[in-house]
Amino acid sequence: MFNSQSFKKNPWLWVLLGYLLISNMEYLFTDQNAILRLVLTIPGLLIAITFHEFAHAFVADKLGDDTPRKQGRLTLNPLAHLDPFGCIMLLFLGIGWGKPVAINSNNFHRKISVRKGNALVAIAGPAMNFILVILFSVIYGLLLKFATSFMLFNTVGVTIGSILSYTISINIGLGVFNLIPLPPLDGSKVLDAFLPQKAHKWYVEHEQMLQLIFLVLWLTPISGKIIAPVINFLGIQAGNLIRLIIGL
Repeated sequence: MFNSQSFKKNPWLWVLLGYLLISNMEYLFTDQNAILRLVLTIPGLLIAITFHEFAHAFVADKLGDDTPRKQGRLTLNPLAHLDPFGCIMLLFLGIGWGKPVAINSNNFHRKISVRKGNALVAIAGPAMNFILVILFSVIYGLLLKFATSFMLFNTVGVTIGSILSYTISINIGLGVFNLIPLPPLDGSKVLDAFLPQKAHKWYVEHEQMLQLIFLVLWLTPISGKIIAPVINFLGIQAGNLIRLIIGL
């Protein structure tokens, strides 16, 4: 994924970051509730990124690579996993990243190939996000079922409901986005594990070109059109789970 080092090596990314933020921050000045919504998304953002990166570190550690452990990434302390730029992007644009977990695939147990090990580490992050979607949907549903008046008519309850809703949405978005099968996203390593040797070689040799394709998709409405249906579908399923718990 992108990280702070990416911006140091490629100054033009600062221009890209500035353009995206400015072009998407107009709503802060035109919508009187925008800042409040922004604040309410912060808990969900911290949870989504922290658990996503922890999952990468946890699986790598279980596969025999102690690099994440040595770097202090086997923790649920958000400070160990947050990338400042990635958080800003996720907060304002809905698409972002955490601090990438460094791994050394040569340390994996010999009973698993490097490519499969990398795929397992990669899929762990999005999988954790989807687990959190289910968990927070259940929590939201149970609160609505057993504390209906508090959740619907009390200011604190409504605030908690909003935070839960945003947490569910952010985890869906982060999970789906990272499964796009283009580098530097997690989905690229998952796809690579299933490619024949010749295709794998081509994939590795053309990584920079594929990253450029990813940037083009990201900067245009194309990426939104690709992943929006998946995000909407999962959002509907989360809503169905909540309604099922409530008994509707």
